[in-house]
Amino acid sequence: MAGCFENIQIPACEWFEGGDKRNAVASIVAGVMFFMGWWFIIDVASTYPDMASFNHAYHICGVVGTISLFMINAVSNAQVRGDAYSNGCFGPRGARAWLFMGFVLGFAAVIAACWILFADFVADGKKAHWPGVGLFLQNTFIFIGSLVYKFGRSEDLWG
Repeated sequence: MAGCFENIQIPACEWFEGGDKRNAVASIVAGVMFFMGWWFIIDVASTYPDMASFNHAYHICGVVGTISLFMINAVSNAQVRGDAYSNGCFGPRGARAWLFMGFVLGFAAVIAACWILFADFVADGKKAHWPGVGLFLQNTFIFIGSLVYKFGRSEDLWG
């Protein structure tokens, strides 16, 4: 499984030499995406502290998305291919199942946030739509950050 961004070249800048810093750039972008996701929900929770306008049980979506981020990035591409993971009781199948479950949790968090947005904030006719939009943005940004961190890095340097 080759990286999605293998053919992308970082243009030369006077203030940043990014030729061999692909892993650093991908890590920074993924970290910023993760931070922005949690920042949205912190803003929502501080702006709407009562349970009537924003149910605090909705934070479970963000927690599941964060667990998904860790699960997706816990296995390397070599482990999924079976190149570097021959020991253990599950082998590459276990790594693939772990990665699949991570993606399922990530998609489930985004879909649940979308469901909450439309069911509780758009269709219900509430005046404030920002809590639902903030929850959706949180989970979307966490999931995009996990994808950037998984597929934006090059594992050749680790070998």
